[in-house]
Amino acid sequence: MARILLVEDNEMNRDMLSRRLIKKGHEVIIAVDGQEGHDMAHQVEPELILLDMSLPIMDGWEVARLLKADDNTKDIPIIALTAHAMAGDREKSLEAGCDEYDTKPVDFKRLRGKIDAILDKG
Repeated sequence: MARILLVEDNEMNRDMLSRRLIKKGHEVIIAVDGQEGHDMAHQVEPELILLDMSLPIMDGWEVARLLKADDNTKDIPIIALTAHAMAGDREKSLEAGCDEYDTKPVDFKRLRGKIDAILDKG
């Protein structure tokens, strides 16, 4: 399965998502803020990044913009995870460089479908 970088500052969300992804056979690397997520993307070369958009230190939109502007990380697919379900937030995430968007609270079956669709393309 895939190596997935989960960038999430909420411990409950991190725990739930990481356990369910591991149960599906994925390797999960965790970062708890935007700067750590940005740094880890370069260090662990994930096949996919699940990126919370409301993060301390550096928000997810900035992380996505930086990763997509860098030749070493620009091809890593990013799924934005956000409680921001306001009009325009999906577009804002995609404009920042995210490949997909999903809202919180996470519906794992729906998210898994998006993860599988992205990984199957690669």
